[in-house]
Amino acid sequence: MEKGRKGTKKKQGRDAPKSSITVWPIYVLIIIALVLYVLLQRIRILAIMLGIVTFFLIIIAIVLELISGKNEVGYKKSILEIAAAIIIVVVLWYGLKFFLATSSPIDVVPSCSMLPYLHRGDMIFLHGVSSASQIKAPIVDVTSAQMSKILSSPDSESLSCVAYMTNASGTYIRQTLAPGYKVGLIEDSNGVYRLVNSQEQANNVVQYSCGTREVRLSTGQILNEAYTTSITINNRTVAGDRNNSIVVYGTRPGDLFYEEGDAYVVHRAYAILNDSGEYYVLTKGDNNPGLDIQYGNYPPNMSQVQGKVVGVIPYLGYLKLIISGNLVVPQGCNSTVIHRSL
Repeated sequence: MEKGRKGTKKKQGRDAPKSSITVWPIYVLIIIALVLYVLLQRIRILAIMLGIVTFFLIIIAIVLELISGKNEVGYKKSILEIAAAIIIVVVLWYGLKFFLATSSPIDVVPSCSMLPYLHRGDMIFLHGVSSASQIKAPIVDVTSAQMSKILSSPDSESLSCVAYMTNASGTYIRQTLAPGYKVGLIEDSNGVYRLVNSQEQANNVVQYSCGTREVRLSTGQILNEAYTTSITINNRTVAGDRNNSIVVYGTRPGDLFYEEGDAYVVHRAYAILNDSGEYYVLTKGDNNPGLDIQYGNYPPNMSQVQGKVVGVIPYLGYLKLIISGNLVVPQGCNSTVIHRSL
C-alpha cells in the first residue's frame, strides 16, 4: 500500500501543469507609461524618464512572454509561434511595399513641423512616387544654370523672413512681432544678420515675400509671427497650398536637418523645380515659418523622395520614437499656426 501511494504522488507530480507567468500587468504599465509620455513630453526630464521606463517595460514584457511560453508549451512550440509571428510581419511588410510601390511604406512623424495636420508620433503610410506628376504641387521651369546655383550655393537662397528692429545699438531679430518691430528678409552669415532688400533678392533664383500669421503657444497665448507668404521664380509667384501633397524625403550631408540628426523629413510640397526633366521639390512644414531651403537644406530630387503620405494613424508611432531613443520633444512644439481659412 505504501508503494502504491508513492507511485501515485510521482505520477501527479509529472502531470501537474507548470505555473505560468502573468504578463498582462506589464502591458497595463506600458500603456500608462506611454500615455504619460505623450501628455508630459514637453517636460524634458519627464520625457526622458518615461521614455526609458516604457522601453524597459517593453523588454520585460518580451522576456516574460518567452518564459511564460516556455513554461506552458515548451521551447519548441514557443519558438515556432515566434517564427510564425515574424513571418506574418515580413509578409505584411512586403505586401505593403508591393501595393504602395515604395521601399518605405510606413514611417513616423518625428517633429511638430506639420502641426496641426500631422502630430509628432503619428504613424504615416506612404505611396511611392516614380514621377513628379504624382506629387500635387505647381511645377516651375528653371534653367540648368539656375539649378546649379541653388545646389552649389544654397546659402545665397537661404534668406529668412523675420521680425526686426534697428536702432543705434544694432539690429535685433526675432520670429514673433513686438512693438517697434517690422517684417523683412535677413541673411544670416555665421550669426551676423544683414537685412536684404528686394533689389538684392533679384539676383537669387528663389525670391521670397514676407508677411505675418497667427500662432498659438502651448500656454494658449496668440501671437503674430513673420513667415514666408509666397515665392517667386522666373516671374512666377507660388503661394503655399495645404492641398498639396505631403512627402517624405531623405536628407543628405550639408543639410541643416541632416546635421541636426534628421535622416528624413515629413513636409508638404510647396513647388517643384523642373530642370529639363530633372525634378527637385521645394518643401515646407505647415508649422514652420519658412521653406526648408530657407533653413539651408538642398531641395531633394525625386530619388530622395521616399513617397507621399496617403494615410495616418495617430499616436501609434510613439513606440518607434521611444525605441529609437528619440525621447525629447524637438523645437517648434510649443506653438501651432492658426489656419483661419484655406
